[in-house]
Amino acid sequence: MDYPERFANLPEYAFPRLRALLDSHAPGGEAVAFTIGEPRHPMPAFVGEVLAQSLAEFGKYPANDGTPELLAAISAWLKRRFHVEVAENRIMALNGTREGLFNAAVALSPETKRSKKPVVLIPNPFYQVYAVAAVEVGAEPVFVPATEETGFLPDYASLPAEVLDRATIAYLCSPANPQGAVAPRDYLAQLLHLAEKHDFRVFADECYSELWREAPPPGALEVAAAEGIDPERVAVFHSLSKRSNLPGLRSGFVASGVENIRHIRRLRAYAGAPLPLPIQRVSERVWADEAHVVENRALYAEKYADAAEIFAGVNSFRLPDGGFFLWLPVPDGEEAALKLWRETGVRVLPGAYLAREVNGENPGKGYIRVALVAPREETQRGLIRLRDCLYT
Repeated sequence: MDYPERFANLPEYAFPRLRALLDSHAPGGEAVAFTIGEPRHPMPAFVGEVLAQSLAEFGKYPANDGTPELLAAISAWLKRRFHVEVAENRIMALNGTREGLFNAAVALSPETKRSKKPVVLIPNPFYQVYAVAAVEVGAEPVFVPATEETGFLPDYASLPAEVLDRATIAYLCSPANPQGAVAPRDYLAQLLHLAEKHDFRVFADECYSELWREAPPPGALEVAAAEGIDPERVAVFHSLSKRSNLPGLRSGFVASGVENIRHIRRLRAYAGAPLPLPIQRVSERVWADEAHVVENRALYAEKYADAAEIFAGVNSFRLPDGGFFLWLPVPDGEEAALKLWRETGVRVLPGAYLAREVNGENPGKGYIRVALVAPREETQRGLIRLRDCLYT
């Protein structure tokens, strides 16, 4: 049987690659997993109660775009958090943001631009759905380094005008996965004006926006409003996975201009999977509550402080501005991950698995990603083992 050629060159996904690297070797100690970014802090206490009250609604087809109550709760949260008015017709509920980051490209990226093959701009390293979305829409993915030299954010303005003129979408993750960099207001403003100049959309992946160390990260919608940018120029994606420790709920949203959301909703009506009604009821309640978010952030703050103390003597160490990943420099990420597993039982992800090689260079090769998602004491033990194995 034949299969689509457009996906033939996709590399193996990061976690199967990691299993192939490590699983034939015995761990050198009690296993500590710092690999997948799956939050392990407590979920909000009221989730079970709300779900139980809504069980009968599993017997109904759910609202495709989100219930009016859920959309109103999201709109109210956007106003509280980012000080922007976003009407319900500019929002759609998502089955987690990975779905939205993919399907929004399908709904909004044209087949050609200026009679040429379109381009999708992607930071490198990056969340892997960005690349498969580019392939699906028939665009050329252009991987732009997001390295220490660029503040771990992609310098899209440095690209040739010919490339920018073919761009239909520019993905941006802030706080960044994996580096933890936060895009400041002036960076977002410059990117949005660049998008206006060259006529492309900015897809702002803000799933880690509620996990920060010193100050709340600015959002693309609030900067767009302040700069007078057309709301159709930007789409933002948010999730309850990291904010509220509910990765299994698979609940998020996309917000943009009215026309963009109309096109995204139309595609969902044909091919998407709306959230079951009980999930929407839980989501409505979770978006309306901030107390658990403050508690969650405090737990991460403790682990940030622990990491800073444990790595105090390591000159290359830096804390992230947001998110829950450490992006640690090493001579070679794969060699470091294998050594760490075999000698200590600590499991981390080689940075190269989150990036693409461009012109013979992979910007993730000299890093490992460490997810600070385990309980505090387990995280402390793992970080001490990691430090002693790789940095002493």
